[in-house]
Amino acid sequence: MADPTLYKSSPPLRRVREGAMIAGVCGGLARWLGWDVTIVRLLYIVATVASIGFPGILTYLILWLLMPRD
Repeated sequence: MADPTLYKSSPPLRRVREGAMIAGVCGGLARWLGWDVTIVRLLYIVATVASIGFPGILTYLILWLLMPRD
């Protein structure tokens, strides 16, 4: 059986305060995933434009409401 202390746990999924552009959703996702926030923002913009906007905006609003503030 694998030792659970060997695996690095990700930080809790929370919106960030510092460096937030709108509500801190992309910053929180970037920290949770361990990615650069610029990459997450660019991927979000591409996904939103590719889906003709509405699903991306709706997803952002839902995450804004559900993710606790850091």
